[in-house]
Amino acid sequence: MSQRMVCLACCLTGSLLWALLPMAVHAQGSVPWQLSVSDVSQTTLVEVDLSGDGRWCLVWNHSVQGFPVTDCFRMQKGQLMLDTTHTPDFAAGLGHISGRGRLVSDDTHGYRIVEMQVPISNNHLWLRVGAPSVNHRIEVGARLVSLSDLAADQLVEIRVQPAGGKGNELK
Repeated sequence: MSQRMVCLACCLTGSLLWALLPMAVHAQGSVPWQLSVSDVSQTTLVEVDLSGDGRWCLVWNHSVQGFPVTDCFRMQKGQLMLDTTHTPDFAAGLGHISGRGRLVSDDTHGYRIVEMQVPISNNHLWLRVGAPSVNHRIEVGARLVSLSDLAADQLVEIRVQPAGGKGNELK
């Protein structure tokens, strides 16, 4: 085998291993996921590293009733899943669809839908961010960022992927 072929084989093998490394390390649970929010021109508005199972929530105030609604997501074997949703009331546009999770009381006159297991295509979703009164926000543990402060009335992409670098981390 020529020296050039050996070099090419080593480069290809190294590239393949480098590409698979995040998945292999994540399988062991030590590589966090990263959530990023970008506008339609792909300008990053905010990034945050997610730990463990990549759990995060999208919270907003219902546009008619004003109460907070929470949808929580997590990563499962590399797939972003809608895991739970919570609302104090089944107001306009809210409710439970039979076969899509299990409806339970939240013990404070509200409702939680658990075990939803709804896969999110390509680990990203598009969101038309609401006005400040709606206050769409991302919640990761105790950290909270208002998307309405960053991009009210704009279309944004929320994407989760293996962490690859630091950006504008949520405070």
